[in-house]
Amino acid sequence: MLSPNTANQRQLLKWRPVHGLMIALALIAPLVLTAWLGGDEALQRVKHFPLGLLLLMLVMAFLCWNLNAARLRLMLNGRAGRLGQRGALGIELASKFALCATPGGGGGAATLLLLLAQRGFPPAKGAAVFLVDQGCDLLFFLTMLSGLVLFSLVSDTQWPHQSLVQWALVGLAFMAALVSVVMHYLPSLLRSPSVKTAWPSRYRRRWLARRLLRCRHALRVTLKLPRSTLFMMMLLTATHWLMRYSLLYLAVLGVGGHADWMWTFLTQMLAMAASQFSFLPGGAGAAEVGVGSLLLPLMEREQAAAAVLVWRLVSYHLYLAAGAPLFLLYSYRLLHRSPTQ
Repeated sequence: MLSPNTANQRQLLKWRPVHGLMIALALIAPLVLTAWLGGDEALQRVKHFPLGLLLLMLVMAFLCWNLNAARLRLMLNGRAGRLGQRGALGIELASKFALCATPGGGGGAATLLLLLAQRGFPPAKGAAVFLVDQGCDLLFFLTMLSGLVLFSLVSDTQWPHQSLVQWALVGLAFMAALVSVVMHYLPSLLRSPSVKTAWPSRYRRRWLARRLLRCRHALRVTLKLPRSTLFMMMLLTATHWLMRYSLLYLAVLGVGGHADWMWTFLTQMLAMAASQFSFLPGGAGAAEVGVGSLLLPLMEREQAAAAVLVWRLVSYHLYLAAGAPLFLLYSYRLLHRSPTQ
């Protein structure tokens, strides 16, 4: 007989026709928007994109995957069994595929926890690892935004929409502060009478409280890793995002456009934040419109449309293509496991 956890895991991996439809729409959206914004000339610019520059972008994407895999190994610190770079890369690609294939990226975290659980790593501790991963990203972006906003104030920059950058910094700082306060005061918040409501049930509240407290404990244990390990995690995080967010800059150069690297970096951060409001996987539609609209003040429509398409092909569609086989393989293994296992 299947355990409840196993049954829930198998239910998570079941494919539904709506999933295929949404992914198809996400794949088509960049092409439709490119044709609408830039027309045939934009498609011609994509067709004549320099091959050497495209290969460089592909190599950079591959390096980004491996940097994230190395960071995952550091965060686990041997607590999920013997995990080599190849195994960590498989988990990274499968998780990123699920993130890119679900609206809001909700499937990414669930897939990561599921794959770690298959290695004997409890979901509560896996959630703590995921929080540390997100915390590293949040700290990096907060630092970058602070530096870039300061740079825009003390230097003669010609960026459009500078107020958007400052509001993004405020929002990101608020999120970081909110998560930190909630995790710090979690025991007191759980004991507060205000959480004793009719719904959810008492059993559900206790179940959720136990897992949140375990997650908090595991998070504290993870943060107590040696300083050298934590430093390496942040170094890998910074290298990954600096490299990945350089892809748009290279795409702009490849279509003959001109834009400041810092502006393309900020453009991606702002547009990807706005893409969370898209109902399509990977923020399709919103991401392209957001980046394209922020590039338009600096270049022609055809150039902006072509650059956005190349950027999405390397930063989004490539994740789907590389991660899909591994996701399907892991899903097949789990769904066809013996019920006694």
